[in-house]
Amino acid sequence: MTAPSQHDVTSLLDALRGGDRAALDVLFPLVYDELRRLARRHLARERPGHTLDSVALVNEAYLKLVDQDGVRLQNRAHFFAVSARTMRSILVDHARARNAAKRGGGGVAVPLAEVADLLSDSQAERLEILDDALAHLSDVNAEARRVVECLYFGGLTLSETAMALDMSVATVRRRWSFAKAWLGRALQAGV
Repeated sequence: MTAPSQHDVTSLLDALRGGDRAALDVLFPLVYDELRRLARRHLARERPGHTLDSVALVNEAYLKLVDQDGVRLQNRAHFFAVSARTMRSILVDHARARNAAKRGGGGVAVPLAEVADLLSDSQAERLEILDDALAHLSDVNAEARRVVECLYFGGLTLSETAMALDMSVATVRRRWSFAKAWLGRALQAGV
């Protein structure tokens, strides 16, 4: 199967902006393979045995995208940037729920045999810490946070990120450099 052209995706996004909700149902199959690759990239950073797989993550993201009113997807790059942000949000929510359960939220008893497995899993906590750091970064420089979401989480190139965020490539590079340095310091300091 060939990848959808920029024109196909853009025309469907135009229809969606015009209020044609059915355009998303046509768009989704066209971009499904790329969304699965994006989901696999996100999940590769997660703990082994994660309860979400790439299909579930893509489907959850689709449901969230369909429910979002007022989102104006402008082009292919912007669509994938929003999709990446949505997937990251789903994974963060999943990690928070998992961490809340580990801390007794919900009052579920854990058999002693499973305690070692729960204590050794720190990736969900790291994802939550990273999300907190990104929230603080947004307070300092919201553009830098959006660049991180596109480049790191979305897997977009510099030029795709520039197009999605309506910035020059040079500005994207500056925001990326700033964000990496700021996040490095924030994560070392424990946010």
